[in-house]
Amino acid sequence: MADDPKIAFAYLRRPCVLLTKEPTLSNVEALSGHLRAVSDGALQVLQDYVLFPLRFVLKTPGPKREGLIQAVLETVAYVLGSTCVRSWESVRDLFSELCLCLCSPTDPGKPAPTSEELKLAVLHCLDTLMHSAYGDVVFRLYEPTMLPGLGAAVSLLLALAEEEKARGVQAAALGCLLSLFLQCDCPKMHVKAKDEDKRALGSVLATFLPGIIRALSHVISGDVRQGHKVTVKAMRVWYRTVGLIMADNQLPNTEMEKVESVQLGRVGELMVKRTPSWRKATSKRLMLALQKVISFTSAHQHWRVRLELVCLSDHLLSTCSKSLPECVGPLLEALVGTVNDEEPRVKERCGGVLDEVARRNQAAGDRTLTDVLSENLHGLASALPRLMRTTDDKRKLFLLGAFLGYLKVLGPRVDSVLTSAVHLNRISKALMQVLELDVMDVRIVEERSFAPLADLGPDTDEAQYQRKCFLYFTDDKIFSALKHICRMLGYYGNLYLIVDHFLELYKESSVYRKQAALVLNEIITGAAGAGMETVNHTQYSRINQEDLKCVILSVIEEYISMNNWHLPTASEDSDHELQEKLQSPVLSVLTSHEGNGLQLFPTSTAGPKPPTLHQLNGNIWQICIQLEGVGSFASALGTNFRPLLMTSLYPVLEKAGDDSLLVSQSALSTMRALCMACDYHSPKELVISNADYLLNDVSLNLGRPAIQPHAPRVLTVMFAHSDASLLPLVADVVQDVLMALDMSYDRRSLQLCTVLHSLMKALGECSWLQILISSAEISPHVQDPRPLDLRQFLLDYRKQKDLAEGIAPVAHDEEEEEDESPDVKPELPAHVSVAKDVMERCIHLLSDPSMRVRLKVLDIMELCVCVLCEAENELLPMVHRCWPALLQRLTNDDPLAIPRAFRVLCVLGETCGDFLRRRVSKEVLPRLTSSLARQAESSARAGPVYTHMLAYKLQLAVLQGLGPLCMHLDLGEPSLSFAAACLPYLSSRQPIRLQEACLSVFRHLMLVDPDRCWFALSEVCCPAPYDPPHARLLPVRLNGTGKPRNELTDNVLELLRELCPSPAARGSL
Repeated sequence: MADDPKIAFAYLRRPCVLLTKEPTLSNVEALSGHLRAVSDGALQVLQDYVLFPLRFVLKTPGPKREGLIQAVLETVAYVLGSTCVRSWESVRDLFSELCLCLCSPTDPGKPAPTSEELKLAVLHCLDTLMHSAYGDVVFRLYEPTMLPGLGAAVSLLLALAEEEKARGVQAAALGCLLSLFLQCDCPKMHVKAKDEDKRALGSVLATFLPGIIRALSHVISGDVRQGHKVTVKAMRVWYRTVGLIMADNQLPNTEMEKVESVQLGRVGELMVKRTPSWRKATSKRLMLALQKVISFTSAHQHWRVRLELVCLSDHLLSTCSKSLPECVGPLLEALVGTVNDEEPRVKERCGGVLDEVARRNQAAGDRTLTDVLSENLHGLASALPRLMRTTDDKRKLFLLGAFLGYLKVLGPRVDSVLTSAVHLNRISKALMQVLELDVMDVRIVEERSFAPLADLGPDTDEAQYQRKCFLYFTDDKIFSALKHICRMLGYYGNLYLIVDHFLELYKESSVYRKQAALVLNEIITGAAGAGMETVNHTQYSRINQEDLKCVILSVIEEYISMNNWHLPTASEDSDHELQEKLQSPVLSVLTSHEGNGLQLFPTSTAGPKPPTLHQLNGNIWQICIQLEGVGSFASALGTNFRPLLMTSLYPVLEKAGDDSLLVSQSALSTMRALCMACDYHSPKELVISNADYLLNDVSLNLGRPAIQPHAPRVLTVMFAHSDASLLPLVADVVQDVLMALDMSYDRRSLQLCTVLHSLMKALGECSWLQILISSAEISPHVQDPRPLDLRQFLLDYRKQKDLAEGIAPVAHDEEEEEDESPDVKPELPAHVSVAKDVMERCIHLLSDPSMRVRLKVLDIMELCVCVLCEAENELLPMVHRCWPALLQRLTNDDPLAIPRAFRVLCVLGETCGDFLRRRVSKEVLPRLTSSLARQAESSARAGPVYTHMLAYKLQLAVLQGLGPLCMHLDLGEPSLSFAAACLPYLSSRQPIRLQEACLSVFRHLMLVDPDRCWFALSEVCCPAPYDPPHARLLPVRLNGTGKPRNELTDNVLELLRELCPSPAARGSL
């Protein structure tokens, strides 16, 4: 490499002369190759000599190939990057020549329509020139005399950044603007400007400020396809230019600008005089442009753009806060909007900037940071309802993030802001409008909780609260942000003041009640410090537990008050009961007598107007929100909530038994929240541990049905979530329930029957457990080795027959003489006694006009039989008494009730056995078999819709229960009659499930009487003839022999194969 300038000159002379004579691409490349063999020191001495032929090529008039111009510019950039330009004339000339390369020959104000590569080469060369200008030479470029040329360059660069489609050209043009304004942040060495130089630069650039702001704002808000790098660079040029021109430290120098502008002549007329009035007007215009920039970048999908927005706010707040007072608000809004950014780097940077802003403004003069933030908070709260109705979800999330950011920055100063009634009213009304629920969905009312509560009981996983539907947003992130805002208010604000204010809104109108309850729940949760993230306020002390408990108690008392807790969630049941009674066949018989049966019900329809669908939906949501509040209050207090269980647990259990699915699920979730907070392992432990005062309230409220009509619901839930240990405590209450049923069976029968059903279900589980234990000790399948006592067998048979016919056994005289003392009946176990009393009521209620009551009573009877099966002496007389009513349900009732009654009959057959054989075979089976025979043809012809009809369900229930019933009752003799009725259901044309149920009937008959079953099947289809074993014996001819294949053949053959699996058995008689 040539280090000596003389040697380098001799080395470079020939290619320089050749390029001057012949400006071709090969000569430019040859000179470029020679230049790379010369050291930087030698090249610095020969800079003007080397640049002359290159600049000569650029200045030569006439058209030139773009490749040649590009090669020349790349070579010039190499020379400038390796040397320093110390001559002002060189800087000026090169700057002008490079600008000419950019502009169009026909229209100098616009960029030339050249290739992307050529534009990049010119921009790179221009950027290198600004970096290579040495010392004070570069500052002469910003003298007022250079204003026209500098303006032309700025216009060209802005046009390239705004109109060019290539990302690289846009980014390079914006980089040149940064270099031209001495704001470049690249790692190269830069000239440090003094205060006078910055003032001169700011005065010159102030002339171009409107065009710069307009063009860069257009680039920032341009198509997202331009890439985040272009947007970030345009933002950087935007705020660094504004910070340079509107810097606070240049405010006192306006008088000097006036003196200089007088001496400049016509050029001085172009100069902008930065007077106070100009600054004020410019600040207002910049505020509009700034709001546009913030709106396009605050929710940008790329985190680097959001990070640059934080840098923009930091730069302008630190350099221009006094000269741009109107922009302080939007800048703070941009900062607080990114406090909760999902990108950790943006969030961390924003937190640091906000801390710095807070420290910098602690000793502000006439306007503190708290004033600015509180004013912005008030403005945002005022506009929030309108913006939530008109903007998209992304913008809504940003606005709520800004709201939350204001609260985080204010920190403990939120308390002083909320002491202003104006601010508190504005914020509260904004939350009331934004959190308005959508109550238009009809499914909310339609979803009813018909599932047994025990199925949702103690061992299920923790349930989540129902997702809410809001009127003005659908994104769950928006609701999470609103909840966080409410928690921040509770965490930093005066809890007593805020809770009292929102309780007033809660009481003020039903329109605000649901929203106020939502806010109260989150405020108290935030006051307890649940899920709070603070900004530099980690030492903030929260409210103590006693004050928190007092606030929670007052809110719970308001929630569970009569007007707010006992809200209608469905149309009155009396309407349904009336309709059922009018449609009931039993009532039709009663009312047909004397023609005045309809007068049993009042003819007047006057009364309170029933609630509308929207009101019912609103009531359901209000109760659910209040239940969630009780659960969140318990979580906030932890084990300290235990004393409040005496106030809150009874209402929660009351709603757990509500007919509305939403309400019952919310109550069950609240029960689990209470368990977790109060250190109970399950809802069962929660109920049993607090059963004493719960049962006391139930007992009191059962006698006040007009005031407390839902006490049976509490008892129902207690039975569903308890075990046998509750039985001694609940015995007296059960008697109260039975007494209430006796006194008001015509009005509250369904509700009280629901209680009895839950009770019997709990007792059934307990008693079945005892039966399993006893059966493990003495297995019924083990045969007694002792010989059969025929005499005792006949005596027992006679006794059972007399009992079945209602004949009481007669005691022998000898036994009376031996035992003269009266018989003392042993005391029954508690659960047996309760089951007997309950079944006593069921006998009377089996004929109730209401279908729902009859179905519920049949379910209760089934459970009663399961409990009483261990006490046969009590069960059999009860079965004898209930038989007439049950027979009516089996033979003369609605098709909806017959399957349920038949299920009860099957359970009775399993437990009572021979006691019911005669009654079933003579009174039930003939009617059931005739019904099956009549419906067989209909089901065979029906299509797939038939499986949804009541007739199908009735057929299926009877066929599924008929086989086990015959086996338990040992009905061998009448088996042929109902076997003939079941045979049509073996047809392949029948629905599949009916065929399977019929196969099950015959399989049970095989166990009872295989011979009759074989004969009945063989009469339909006999697979092979039966030859007699001896010639003198007559041949056996069955009707099914030789019959052609039909729809019964497949199922009959399957049953015959199961009955006679071996060929030898099939071939023998």
